[in-house]
Amino acid sequence: MSLAIPAEGDKPNGPRSRKGVQTRARLLEAAKEIFEETGFLDARISDIAERAGLSHGSFYHYFDSKEEIFREIAADVDERLSAPLVTVILDPSSRATPRDRIREAMRRYFESYREEAKIIGVIEQVSRYDKQVGALRQARHQHYTEQMAMSIQQLQRHDMADPALDPGLAAAALGSMTVRFAESWLVQGAVDCSFDAAVEQLTTLFVNAMKANVEFEESPRRPNAK
Repeated sequence: MSLAIPAEGDKPNGPRSRKGVQTRARLLEAAKEIFEETGFLDARISDIAERAGLSHGSFYHYFDSKEEIFREIAADVDERLSAPLVTVILDPSSRATPRDRIREAMRRYFESYREEAKIIGVIEQVSRYDKQVGALRQARHQHYTEQMAMSIQQLQRHDMADPALDPGLAAAALGSMTVRFAESWLVQGAVDCSFDAAVEQLTTLFVNAMKANVEFEESPRRPNAK
């Protein structure tokens, strides 16, 4: 999420300043807190401005509406949640086994989800009626699924995943399972389990679903596996 914004007193398309960047960041932080506390519909711009230590009118120097600032927060949270796919699963420099990569990515994903659970609950609600938020989340989910499919294809090429799997369908199913489990567990409180148990169970489900051939993890092929 870019924090480059106009400074107070500058035109929106004019020079940027450190003060402006910091002020905009304060508004984003304050808005996130207000949305978590009151939900989207009951949140007021005056409350966001006050929490950030600004006047009501100052808000509009940085954002056109509470919808705009909410969408930026939602995009930032989605980006954070999807980061482990690139930094762990698809890391070309990693020599970890597929199981270890999946476990580490799952751990980081759940850690981020747990920290963002309150705002994620609000985002889930808003995405059902705000077309822009819904479209953003759908686009990110599609991108995530495509990257996961590529990872499964790589495993298949190295005889480390069931060749009968359709990579796209498998990625969509496994991704949906992970997202909905996290929501049920960390947002709705419908699942009672420890953090470590959740990581291990979801890791095992992933590995078993792909029929990952762990025998190849220690074979001469392993250093070339992605």
